[in-house]
Amino acid sequence: MEWSRLLLAPGAVLGAPLWFWAVFVLSIIAILIFDLGYLNRRIPVLSLGQSVVLTIGYSVLAGLFGLGVWLYFGPEKGALFFTAYTLEQSLSVDNVFVISVIFSFFGVPRRYQHRVLFWGIVVAIALRAVFVGLGAAIVSRFVWVLYLFGLFLIVTGLRMLRGTEAPIALEENRAVAWLTCHLRMTATIEGQHFFVRRPECAGGRPELHATPLFAAFVVINVADIVFAVDSVPAVLSQTQDPFIVYTSNIFAILGLRALYFVIDALIAKFHYLKVALALLLIFIGTVIFYERLVGEFDNVLTMVITLATLAIGVLASIVKPERS
Repeated sequence: MEWSRLLLAPGAVLGAPLWFWAVFVLSIIAILIFDLGYLNRRIPVLSLGQSVVLTIGYSVLAGLFGLGVWLYFGPEKGALFFTAYTLEQSLSVDNVFVISVIFSFFGVPRRYQHRVLFWGIVVAIALRAVFVGLGAAIVSRFVWVLYLFGLFLIVTGLRMLRGTEAPIALEENRAVAWLTCHLRMTATIEGQHFFVRRPECAGGRPELHATPLFAAFVVINVADIVFAVDSVPAVLSQTQDPFIVYTSNIFAILGLRALYFVIDALIAKFHYLKVALALLLIFIGTVIFYERLVGEFDNVLTMVITLATLAIGVLASIVKPERS
C-alpha cells in the first residue's frame, strides 16, 4: 500500500526525508512571520496591485518548492505536486466567494480582514494535517473509498454546471445561529480585537465579550472545513502521498489571502471560471474510475489539462464578459 510504503521507506518520514520536511516547515514559518510582522503592520489594506504582486510572490515560492521536489524526487512526484497545488488553488476560488459573503454579513471593514484571514490560515494549516492524515489512511485501508471520492467529485461538478448549488444564507447557518445564541457578543467591531471586556450593565462587572470579528473568524474556519471535504478528496484522487498532498494544500492556502483581495476586485471578469472548475471536478472524478478500471493516467498530462482548463476559463471571461 502506498501509505505504508511511504511511511516505512528508508530515511523517509511520511513520504519525504526529515530535512525536506524541515525546509517546508521553516519556509511556512518565515512566510507567516513576514505576513504578520510586516504586512499586517505596514500595509493593513492591500491594493489590487499589491494583492496581485503578493499572489505572484506566493506562487513563485510554491513553484520553487515544487521545482525542488521535481529535481530531488523526479518528474513524476514533481508533476504530482504542481497538479495538486494548481487544483487546490483553483478550488480555493469558491472559498473566496464564501469569505466575501461572510465579511459582508458581519460587517468586517477591509482594514481588519487581514487579521481574520491570517489567523484563519494558521488554523487551516493545523486542520489540513488532520484531514490529510485521516484521508490518506482511510484510502490506503479501504481502496473502494476512491470510487466514492470520484462519484462525489463528478456529481459536484455536474451540480456546478447546472447551477443547482444551494444559495449561501448565513442567517440560516447553524454555526452563525449557535454563535449568536451562546456567546456574549458586542454589536459593533472593536478594532482588531476578537474579544473585549464590557460590563453587562452600567456599573457592573466587566465580562468577556466576543466581537463580530471573532464570529467571522469562526465561520470562515467552519467554511474551510467544508471546502476541505471537496479539495482534499480531489488531491487524494491524484496521489495518497502525504508529503505531496499536505505541502501542496498548505502552499495553496498561504496564497489564499492575497488571492481573496484579487478575486474580490475582479470577480465579475471571471464568470466562466466556475464552469472551468466544474469541468475539472468532473475530469478528476473520471480519472479516478479510469485508473481503477483501465490503467494509469499520465500525471503530466493531468497537470497540462488542469492548467489549460483554468486558462480557457479566464480567457473566455475576458473575451466574452458577462452581461449586466
